[in-house]
Amino acid sequence: MELEAAGRTVRLSSPDKVFFPERGFTKLDLARYYVAVGPGILRALRGRPTTLERYPDGIEGEWFFQKRAPKGMPDWIPTAHITFPSGRSADEMCPTEEAAVVWAAQYGTLTFHPWPVRADDVDHPDELRIDLDPQPGTDYTDAVRAAHELRAVLDEFGGLRGWPKTSGGRGLHVFVPIEPRWTFTQVRRAAIAVGRELERRMPEQVTIKWWKEERGARVFVDYNQTARDRTIASAYSVRPRPRATVSAPLRWAEVDSARPRDFDLATMPARFAELGDVHAGMDEHAHSLDALLELARRDEHDHGLGDLPYPPEYPKMPGEPKRVRPSRAREDPAS
Repeated sequence: MELEAAGRTVRLSSPDKVFFPERGFTKLDLARYYVAVGPGILRALRGRPTTLERYPDGIEGEWFFQKRAPKGMPDWIPTAHITFPSGRSADEMCPTEEAAVVWAAQYGTLTFHPWPVRADDVDHPDELRIDLDPQPGTDYTDAVRAAHELRAVLDEFGGLRGWPKTSGGRGLHVFVPIEPRWTFTQVRRAAIAVGRELERRMPEQVTIKWWKEERGARVFVDYNQTARDRTIASAYSVRPRPRATVSAPLRWAEVDSARPRDFDLATMPARFAELGDVHAGMDEHAHSLDALLELARRDEHDHGLGDLPYPPEYPKMPGEPKRVRPSRAREDPAS
């Protein structure tokens, strides 16, 4: 069958294929969802290199991340050339139309993972993304408490405004639009400074420890989500969970009362029809990271707090501490 998205027609094959068995949602339901929230998800993806999280046979089948633009992609969908930490590079899908999202849904894309950069400058992020990830023993309400303190930290260090959204799971994401003046390394350094400040203020509730064995029942500030080629699910993306929950943009006044399970493939279109994109004004702002980078400098100079471990697939980075979990280091000091 064919669907229209903002004036462009997209062909959909096997529309009755079930993608979410628990709820009975089909590929057609997925595509219609993306038509319904098209202006919102395009705002989140527009002009950004985007990795596709694909489930061609639904959430119970095999899945994969597609970083390179799919073969046979229509010529009306542009690409952006990006470089990975390994030094390799690729052309990634770079949506500029709502129909591009529906086209990707045709190929089983549930979740869209945009880079925090635009196609015209792929080396300087224009978003600082803070991932508040509840660890075992904690839940969404713990992430909410951390988010409120995060809001205060952002305001105190540069008057930054964060835009919260559910992760689609138990956590919260807060995105801060920034001027594209800093490298990935500098933006990651700012994220580490934010995490350390939160940890100082809420030591029993928040951690920035990279190694899981050190985190405990706290909310983890995943600073490595700001490293090059690490991405976060976009606003309005459907997550591969039995209930087909979505990453829902929120207003700060809604954060306490919101529950992640309330926002899914069935309920979000009605919310969008009523409220529109509650993050629509996000691109009108562009903050400076100067105050956070000064905080990072003071942490290093006054407290000896330098860099933290990178993800395991990264090459060894300058100034990075040993990338070995603490328990192993104790067992084998030579490591």
